[in-house]
Amino acid sequence: MGVFRYENKYAAPTKQQRERYMKGEYEEHLFGPDNQLMLILYSEAAYLKDDIDNIRILYTGFADKQKAADEVRRLLEYHAAKENAGSGFTTGNDARQ
Repeated sequence: MGVFRYENKYAAPTKQQRERYMKGEYEEHLFGPDNQLMLILYSEAAYLKDDIDNIRILYTGFADKQKAADEVRRLLEYHAAKENAGSGFTTGNDARQ
């Protein structure tokens, strides 16, 4: 049905989206360093909170809800690679050593 992306932690699903998709029983799953990725599964939606990059994604409908698990894996790989990558900038003093 749809994927809604919110680019900062203060942006959120609309009241109508919360009332329609984010109601009833849910499951919370925590991932990543310090549990900074949270996937909340509802019966008709999935809500992904990435507190590392302050991004929120709402997946609605059965087909799009399945994409949430793939996105969690992608974000875990992305954050691990970003963490392991050194700085691409080297000063002249660092280069001489």
